[in-house]
Amino acid sequence: MTLLIGIYASRKGNATAKDFFLSGREMPWWLLGVSMVATTFSADTPNLVTDIIRTNGVAGNWVWWAFLLTGMATVFIYAKLWRRSGITTDLEFYELRYSGGEAKFLRIFRAVYLGVFFNVMIMATVLLAGIKIGGVMLGLTPIQTVAIVSIVTVSYAMIGGLRGVILTDFFQFFLSMIGMVGAAIYILGLPEVGGLAKLVSHPQVVGKIDLFPDFSDLNVAIPLFFIPIAVQWWSAWYPGAEPGGGGYVAQRMLSARDEKDAVKATLFFNAAHYALRPWPWILIALASLILFPDLASLKKSFPHIDDSILGQDLAFPAMLTVLPAGLVGLVIAALISALMSTISTHLNWGASYMVNDVHLRFFRGPLSGTTLTSERKPENESGINPVMLGRIWTLILMILAAVFALFLTNALQAFNILLQIGAGTGLLFLLRWFWWRINAYSEITAMIVSFVVAIYFELLYQGNMEAYMKMCLGVAITTMAWVAVTLITRPTDMRQLQTFFSKIRPHAGGWQPVVQKMDALETSSTDGSFARELLMLFLGCVMIYAALFATGYLLYGQFDFALIALTCFVVGFVGLRQLWE
Repeated sequence: MTLLIGIYASRKGNATAKDFFLSGREMPWWLLGVSMVATTFSADTPNLVTDIIRTNGVAGNWVWWAFLLTGMATVFIYAKLWRRSGITTDLEFYELRYSGGEAKFLRIFRAVYLGVFFNVMIMATVLLAGIKIGGVMLGLTPIQTVAIVSIVTVSYAMIGGLRGVILTDFFQFFLSMIGMVGAAIYILGLPEVGGLAKLVSHPQVVGKIDLFPDFSDLNVAIPLFFIPIAVQWWSAWYPGAEPGGGGYVAQRMLSARDEKDAVKATLFFNAAHYALRPWPWILIALASLILFPDLASLKKSFPHIDDSILGQDLAFPAMLTVLPAGLVGLVIAALISALMSTISTHLNWGASYMVNDVHLRFFRGPLSGTTLTSERKPENESGINPVMLGRIWTLILMILAAVFALFLTNALQAFNILLQIGAGTGLLFLLRWFWWRINAYSEITAMIVSFVVAIYFELLYQGNMEAYMKMCLGVAITTMAWVAVTLITRPTDMRQLQTFFSKIRPHAGGWQPVVQKMDALETSSTDGSFARELLMLFLGCVMIYAALFATGYLLYGQFDFALIALTCFVVGFVGLRQLWE
């Protein structure tokens, strides 16, 4: 099915690189929103959630639930700014916002750093989940799993471009959700589980179901709740939850028909990502504590699994082995769909960096109209068509990810490494739209310092500091470093700043030195009330968190708490609707 959709999408036209990487900027908001949700639902996501719940309970999910604050900021503050920029990739932002050789360096370095290094690591983590699912459920070797998934995914990603990725995402998302809901319903009906009421009261489970950690025990509450909600969401860079938007989320916003569609798409994405999707995974993870209470029971049930990949996250595919024929086939198809939707997006996104921000920008020279938005002839100076170049890079990235996946062992480990590497850079990504003084040297400093700190803690540090303390220390060091460099280096060229301000029209508060040198006509159309946007952000978070909790309390049978959560949802929805209008 996915191959057929990819072929159909290719017939719609991928003649230009703009079609291949942005689907012609004609995608409706609902299709883009579903695509974002499908991309962030990968085969490794339920494995990660299972690992978190078996280790820290349902409350441990605040490590990613906290990123809703980032998502709502993107919806109500940054989505329209990205769409106004008219750029093709988020890295093109650097030469729109900054000036000089440092801006060029930042663009090409980030293209390679994110498009290749980070991208390959993320795809390898996704493939690791496929390896575990293939090993447990189908008895496949890691090489067999990687080969099968890679060949199918790279085929439709190369054929259909972003349009093919988005259309297959739509199909894959609904298949994935149907499969997960069906699996959860069947597993709850197993004699060992005995339904929802018995699940949440089981001795192995009852201590894991709380939606909030025990606030009386700060050793638990600080790392599980307070650090994610107070520090992590704004300070850490993580794919799909970048402070201020970025990566493939920015690619979807830039593919929207207009600003309104960009905002609607990101709002739908956050609502579905946090409120609609998690509960089937959570219920299966809780049930796994009954059937496979520890790693020894997992090893006993699956003796052929290599010890190097035996972890708590293995409990999720282990639970799927109890499903009957037919349903297990649907679930395997759902997991493969989820895996492929993530891989295909990262392939297209990474290839867009290497083509638009490296090859076309720096091998064609600084000519007018050299970006992918250009309608000039598609060949570059060496005669290579950018669409063909995009397909070549799609293949290269797939090969690199497939090889790297064979050396990973744990999804949560990779998640923590990515958080540590991005610690301290998030505040800069939020402020660079609103503070004129930030320059390219600020970003270069943040990127280098955060990476060095992460490498030190992961490879050289011999102490026993908790992961959240490492992250907070990394945030503090990185933030102080880039702020200091911002203040001692020269500002971005004033003409560049004026051009950026006129095009993007951000709130003028942090741009006064620039605004004062511009005429009234150029600054008259800046955005309205920043306070209104912050209130919408708050109400959006209330609405989505309330929907998440209401669903949980209903499943737990705690109807009084469910009623309170539903009331909060209605208040958030009504208030947000009024402000939106």
